[in-house]
This record gives sequence, structure tokens and C-alpha cells, in this order.
Amino acid sequence: MLTLAQVGGDYGLALIGMGLGLGLLVIGAAYGIGKLAAAAMEGIARQPEAAGNIRGTAIVLGALIEGFTFFALIVAILLNPKDVYMQAVQKIPAPVEKHTKADAPEAPAVSLKVQDGEAVSQR
Repeated sequence: MLTLAQVGGDYGLALIGMGLGLGLLVIGAAYGIGKLAAAAMEGIARQPEAAGNIRGTAIVLGALIEGFTFFALIVAILLNPKDVYMQAVQKIPAPVEKHTKADAPEAPAVSLKVQDGEAVSQR
């Protein structure tokens, strides 16, 4: 998995910006719908005879907020951060493989014998 430090440069900033923007978008939409629902409930509590009109208006306004949110999410998807990510991946050199003892081929057994003061290998 790549970190933003590895991606680096403008690509990392683009990913951070997109993440922050989408987060603020979702928080703003949730806040707006919450305020809308609270105001609708307060209005119905003050004037119960107008409950039908208030409820209908609240549903339409909630749909408009959700529509704007979905539109912004679709625009963000069309900007496709995956392309930015893939361009960044192509710039990073391939990692060097580290070999362990388990990966190494088994060496043939060699024994050393000393003859006349010299070491002689035997297989």
C-alpha cells in the first residue's frame, strides 16, 4: 500500500484535497438536513394544523439537498482520483526484493579435511 509520502508532489495534494472536500460535502449535507428536520418538527409542534404543508415542504427541501450532494459526489467520481493515483504509482520505482534464508537455494554439503597441513574439501 502506498503512503502519501511515497506518492508525493501534486498527486498527494490532489488526493488530500479530494478527501477533505468530500468530507466537508457530506458533513454540510448532513448538517443541512438536520437543521431542516429540526425546523420542520418545531413548526409542526407550534402549528399542528399546518403539519401537511410543513411536511411536504420539508421533503422537497430534503430532496434538493440530497440531489446537490449526489451531484457533487458524481462530479468527484468523474474526476477519478484513481487516475491520479495510478499516475503516481507509475513514477515510483519498483521495490527491491529482500531474500531470506528460506528463499535461498540449499547449498551442497561440503566437509573440510586437513591433509598435510592443507584444507581439502570433500563432497
